[in-house]
Amino acid sequence: MTTPTPYAPVAPLTWLYVPGDRPERVAGALVSGADVVIIDLEDSVAPDRKEYARAATADFLSDVPPVPVHVRLNPLASPLSHADLHALAPCPGLSGLRLPKVSDSAEVRRIANQTPQTPLYALLESALAIEHAHHIATAHPCLAGIALGEVDLQADLGVRDEAGLAWARSRVVVAARAAGLAPPAQSVHTDVTDLEGLAASCALGRTLGFFGRTALHPRQLPVIQRMYLPTAEEIEEAEQILKTAADHEGAHTLPDGRFVDAAVVAAAQRTLEVARRDF
Repeated sequence: MTTPTPYAPVAPLTWLYVPGDRPERVAGALVSGADVVIIDLEDSVAPDRKEYARAATADFLSDVPPVPVHVRLNPLASPLSHADLHALAPCPGLSGLRLPKVSDSAEVRRIANQTPQTPLYALLESALAIEHAHHIATAHPCLAGIALGEVDLQADLGVRDEAGLAWARSRVVVAARAAGLAPPAQSVHTDVTDLEGLAASCALGRTLGFFGRTALHPRQLPVIQRMYLPTAEEIEEAEQILKTAADHEGAHTLPDGRFVDAAVVAAAQRTLEVARRDF
């Protein structure tokens, strides 16, 4: 019988992007309530602001901030990315690197060899990356997570409706699980004023196996937290499962007839870990 892949520790719930050339917004993000702040050197920074963004980020990360701070690098094949790594790898305040547009495992290993102590997160943003998802997810011990970049992926696939991303979403969730990584966080909801749409999208993401979400604006954070944290009913159910499991050896049924085995017990334990925010 195949031994199940061990579950990774519960991942952060909210990840907030901020432009690297806006130091005042980075400072504000640290008190926004986000679990992780991601300084973006890629999409949100204009070409003529790249050097300034890099220098400002290195200066900011010269001290250890009160919240974990990751940096999204420029595309890995570009000279900008090499300069980013040279400037940021020594910074004591750097908690992780997000690698954009990863398409194969060799790219992850190359960065890992340059920053051997830094957790890495690979962003899969193309059809080729989705095809290589499990190889990327198992590329190196420094890889702490994978996630979709849905805007770029949607453009690469030529699909206008989110329904066209359904298989890719499931593929990334399965690849992360098979590699023993934490469940991926959902990609950003690009309309920062559409909180109802964000909530509906988070509900769908949760059913697909995602956990938490990246955000573009602090107003999105409470919605993500509300939609991804267990409800009172889910917590009560998990507690009931663990209570009955403590009184029975092996598989058993609950009073309402539901079957409970080791996998159900493990899921209940994770529900309570998330509810307690044991991150």
